[in-house]
Amino acid sequence: MDERKKYQNNQINMIEGSLLDKIVRFALPLALSSILQQLFNAADLAVVGRFASAKAMAAVGSNAPVINLIIGLFVGLAVGANSVIAMQIGGGHKERINKTVHTVIAVSLIAGFLLVIIGILLSGPILRLMGAPAEVMELAILYLRIYFLAMPAIMIYNYGSAILRSKGDSQRPLYALVLCGVINILLNLLFVIVFKLHVIGVALATVISNVFGAALILKYLINEEETFRLSFRKLKVEKKYLYRMLRIGLPAGLQGAVFSLSNVVIQSTVNSFGADAIAGSTAAANFEFISFCVISAFAQAGVTFTSQNFSAARFDRCKRVFMICMLCGALTSAFFVFILVSFRYQLIKIFTTDPAVIEYAMIRVMSAFAFHYLIAGYEISGGCLRGMDKSLLPALISVFGTCVFRLIYIFTYVSRVHTFRALFLVYPYSWILTCVITLTAYFAVRNKLFRSMSVSNRE
Repeated sequence: MDERKKYQNNQINMIEGSLLDKIVRFALPLALSSILQQLFNAADLAVVGRFASAKAMAAVGSNAPVINLIIGLFVGLAVGANSVIAMQIGGGHKERINKTVHTVIAVSLIAGFLLVIIGILLSGPILRLMGAPAEVMELAILYLRIYFLAMPAIMIYNYGSAILRSKGDSQRPLYALVLCGVINILLNLLFVIVFKLHVIGVALATVISNVFGAALILKYLINEEETFRLSFRKLKVEKKYLYRMLRIGLPAGLQGAVFSLSNVVIQSTVNSFGADAIAGSTAAANFEFISFCVISAFAQAGVTFTSQNFSAARFDRCKRVFMICMLCGALTSAFFVFILVSFRYQLIKIFTTDPAVIEYAMIRVMSAFAFHYLIAGYEISGGCLRGMDKSLLPALISVFGTCVFRLIYIFTYVSRVHTFRALFLVYPYSWILTCVITLTAYFAVRNKLFRSMSVSNRE
C-alpha cells in the first residue's frame, strides 16, 4: 500500500457526508484508548493491592491527584494542537500543517523534560502539603519521582496522538496504547510478584511501557503522508503556530490543572480519614475513570468535528455534531454507570479484599459515581465551544463550578460535618452547577457567533 492510500485509510472526511457513523468511528477507538489506559493504571493498583499491601496501594493511589495537577496544564495544550490542525484541514491550509506538526512535537519534548525536573524536585513538598499519612509518605515520594521519568514519553504520546486525531485517525493511537499497556501489565507482574519491588516495580513498569508507546507514535508520524510527516531535522517551535496552540490549549490546560487542584484538596481531606480511606477512594475512582473516558471521547470528537466544520462555515453540521456527541456521550456513560454500580461489590474485589477498604470504596461509588453521566453536559458543550475557537469561556466556567464551588463546600460544610459521604457529595453538586452554566453559555455563544458569521459571509 503506498503512502497516499495509507493516508486516506487513516483519515475521516468530517465536512461532508453523514455524521453519526463518523463520530462513532472516531470516538470509539478514542474511548477504548482512554479506558485501556485507565485499566492499565488500575493494574498498578490491583497488583500492589493484591500482591503487596494496602500501604503500597495507598502510596500509589495518593499520587493520582498530584500527577494530574502537574501534567494537566501540559496535556491540555494537546487539545490546542488538535484544534489548530483540524481548523487548518477544514480551511484547506495544507501548507501550514507540517510546520504545526513540528512545532507540536518540539513543544512535547520541551514539556516532557520540564516535567521530569518539576516532578523530581516537588514530589516531597507537594505530598507533605497534601498531608499524606506518614506511613505511606516515603513510598509515595519514591513512586512519584520514578513515575515522572516517563514524562517525555507520555508527552510525545499525547501530542503525537493529537496530531493523528486532528485528521480523524483515532485508531493508531489505540494500537500504541495497547502495546504500552500489555508491556505495563507484564512488567508489573514481573517486578512486583517475581522481584518483590512493590511500588518501585509498578513505577518502573510505567516508565518502560510508555517509552514503547511513544516510540510507536513517532514511527507513525515519521511514515505519514507528506503533509503530516515528521522529520527530526525540521523540529522547530514556530511562534505563530505556538501562539494559536496556546490560545486554545492553555485555557483547557489551566482548566485541567485547576480541576486537579480541587481534587488535591479533596485528596487531602480523604487523607485525614487514614490509609484505608485512601485505598478505598483510589479503588472506587477507577469506576469514574471508565465513564469519564467515554464522555471525554465524545467531547474530543466535538472539538475535532466542530473545528473542521466551523472553519469550513458548515454551521448546520456544527449543530448536529453537538447533538450527536451529547446524546452518545451521555447515554453511553449512563449505561456504564448502571453496569458498574450493579456489580460494584464484585468489581471492587479486583483491587482489594480488605473489608474496611471496601466500605470506603462503596461510599464513594454511591455518593459520586452513580451520578457521573451528568458531566457530559459540560464536557461536550465545552469541547464544541473550543472547536469554535472559544476556549477561555468553558475553562472559566469549569474553574468556578469544579474548583471554586468545591473548595467553598469543603472548607465550610465538610469541615463541620467531616464524614466521608458528605465529602463525595461535592461531586454531583458541582456537576449539576457546571452543566447548567456551560450549556447556557454554549447556546448563547453559538447563536450569536453563527448569526454574525452568516451575515459576514453573505456580505
